[in-house]
Formats: sequence, C-alpha cells, structure tokens
Amino acid sequence: MNMETTKDIKKEILVIGATGKTGSRITARLHAAGYPVREGSRRAAIPFDWQQKGGWEAALGGTASAYISYYPDLAVPGSVDDIRLLADMAASLGLQKLVLLSGRGEAAAQAAEQVIIGSGIAYTIIRASWFNQNFNESYFLEPLQDGVLALPAADIPVPFVDADDIADIAFAALTETGHDEQIYEVSGPEALTFAEATAIIARASGRQISFLPLSTEQYARALREAAVPEDAISLINYLFEEVLTVENALITHDVYRALGRPARNFSTYAAEVAATGAWDAALRA
Repeated sequence: MNMETTKDIKKEILVIGATGKTGSRITARLHAAGYPVREGSRRAAIPFDWQQKGGWEAALGGTASAYISYYPDLAVPGSVDDIRLLADMAASLGLQKLVLLSGRGEAAAQAAEQVIIGSGIAYTIIRASWFNQNFNESYFLEPLQDGVLALPAADIPVPFVDADDIADIAFAALTETGHDEQIYEVSGPEALTFAEATAIIARASGRQISFLPLSTEQYARALREAAVPEDAISLINYLFEEVLTVENALITHDVYRALGRPARNFSTYAAEVAATGAWDAALRA
C-alpha cells in the first residue's frame, strides 16, 4: 500500500463535524501534525451547518479535502440528497479527497457512500456502528452516573468501536494516498451486550451500576417523559431496531488493515475513562 503523503501546506483540510466525537479528534491530530485545518461547525469562523446550504460553498472553498460526518445521522430523510449536493459542490471546487463516516447496516448510509464513490473525487469510506464514547460523551453518561442504564435490545452483542481508532484512520486517509478507494468497516475486537459493557464500566469505576432491559416501547416512553424531541426518539428507535442486529455484531479486522495495529478493546477504554472520574455519581449530585 502506497503511503505517500498528500500534505498541501497551501490548502486547508475541512473537518465537517469538528466538535463531534470523531471530528474533534481528527482536528486535534491534524493540528498536532502541522496540517492547516478548517473546522466545520456552526460556530466556526467560516461556519458549516447541514441546515444552512447557502454557507456550504464558502466552507468548502479553498480546501484540499474534507472529512464528512453527517448530523444527526445518515439514516434521516434527506441525508443522501445533502451528501449529493455537497459532493457535487466539492467536485466543482476542485477538492482532491473526501472521507465519509458511514454506518454499518444502514441502507441510507450505503446510498450516501455510492454518491461519494461516484463523485469523481478520491475517497475513503469508514463504516462504523456504536462507539465506546457513547458511554461517556453522549446519551448513556447520565444514566451511568445515576447507577442504572436502561435500554432495549439487551441480548444483541455489539462490537463497540473506539472513536480514537476512527480518528486515526480518518487522519491517515486525509494525509496519505494509500487509503484511496478503500471502504473500512470498523469494529472493536470483541462483541459485548449492553449489559456486559455496563458490567465492565461498573468494575472499572468501582461502583454499583446495573443494566435494566426495556422494550422499545418502554424506552420511547421514557424518552418522551424526559422531553426528548420526537425526531430524536424516531432516530434512536431506528438505531435500536434496524442497526442493532446480529448481522452488525460481526467483528472485523479493518482497523488493523488500515493502521497495522489492533483495534482498542472496551476494557482499556473503560479503565481510562473511569480513571478520570467521568462516571462518578458525585458529578450528578
């Protein structure tokens, strides 16, 4: 595999979703390595907002390549049309590389992949499912701090992947030519149920944290009681009903294929996060 650098000191690399789980990590890696970065977020100097198409050209203009993380998820209606418009704009502006964060087992995500593949621009696709960081940087944090994580689909194993592994692959794809025209379907090295993952977190943090299985209907009702918007509830239900499947529990070795090292395991992640005190009950007092 040719790992020739694609560094261009004159043009920035656009990171769409620069404040998100993967985007923030990619941005940090690019800055540390001396690459010029344009942070694609709503509050950036040159803002990027998926809901404000009029600003896309300014955000893309003058950049060499882009990392694309779609918000809230490629599963939502209209996502493929948005990706098509963005890819066409990127091609017209002369971008040389697109790296798309896609989803495992999602029909709309695979449709978006085909748009990127057919754009005429060099590409890398990173297919991922559930992140380790959902437990400390997203929806599951507060329930874990409270001592009970209640979720549906309790018996389905998940090969949780670490956001740092995704960021390392994206950084390599944005700065090296050897990842062009590659689709990496990434996973962690083991598949765990949510109950098993919760038990690992409890041991790592030295706390009593239990897992409570719910039906999808019970979970949706709990979300409504917590005033979660209906569109967010629909997306969450989709992820549990359509993405959380036995088929998507398959463990892959694409982290190793991309980086030449194993994927980070969940126990290592849990130990490192527990050491920060992130799951301590006192943070919710």
